[in-house]
Amino acid sequence: MKAIGYIRNGDPDVLEVLDLPEPVLGPGEILLRVRAAAVNPTDTVRRAGGARAQGDQPPFVPGMDAAGTVEAVGPETDTDLAPGDAVMAIVVPGGAHGAYAEKVAVPAESVVRIPAGASFPEAAALPMNGLTARLALDTLDLPAGSTIAVTGAAGAFGGHAVELAKVDGHTVIADAAEADEELVRSLGADHVVRRGAGFAEAVRALVPAGADGVIDGAVQLDEIVPAAADGATVVTIRGDKGDRARGVRFWSIVVGKYARRRDLLEELRRLAEAGRVRPRVADVLPKEAAAVAHRRLEAGGVRGRLILEF
Repeated sequence: MKAIGYIRNGDPDVLEVLDLPEPVLGPGEILLRVRAAAVNPTDTVRRAGGARAQGDQPPFVPGMDAAGTVEAVGPETDTDLAPGDAVMAIVVPGGAHGAYAEKVAVPAESVVRIPAGASFPEAAALPMNGLTARLALDTLDLPAGSTIAVTGAAGAFGGHAVELAKVDGHTVIADAAEADEELVRSLGADHVVRRGAGFAEAVRALVPAGADGVIDGAVQLDEIVPAAADGATVVTIRGDKGDRARGVRFWSIVVGKYARRRDLLEELRRLAEAGRVRPRVADVLPKEAAAVAHRRLEAGGVRGRLILEF
């Protein structure tokens, strides 16, 4: 099968078309014929030399989101899915196992049908970022009616955090550049403030005691501590942990914790069908243009997900 990957870490030009053996389907697994794979910041970080699972050997195939059709169902697999069904999946990459491939085998718990009416690129934009946002909110574990501040709200992860926070019944203060303000309001944010260095002060102007919880999709880290109420938690996605002033606590999340939560993936599908969660596709490119997609993502300003077609 064809896949997109790299032999050594480096800039986007290390990405190339690889000829790899088809996955061996094991018990409890589903083999997908991938039609679309999302390009995420995690992919670019790994390619550039970031986190790698111990023991991984080249070639490396990135990708955490796949949409396509069921090719086969492994033995001893508890699923209502059958060959030919249109599905989406979250993929936990390792070595040559990743979503940037014509075929990928994943646990049955990581696969659900695509939302009714969704295209493969739209479906591929949803699983990883949606589950990460769900994990962020579950980590905050706040009662309905709480105030949550979200940075990076125009991005895929931050945007889903806004949407799901509203599903949970929270008040949301979200950041946006002037050009993104309408987009962020359309996601459901109750208050939109300017992104950047003044975010914490703007939150305090709206909620003098500070937000009950913060989801830091823009990775502002210590810069946003003043936005949090005393004893509040700031959820991060870049490994930062520990206590700060006033009992504010940083808590880093890893979406792999939810990679087999089929119930939560099903809920994302239902919310997408109801229009309460919106998969956003910035552009669709052929798989051979993976390097172009990585450059565009690293340059910033992409709204929604870049998708590779297979």
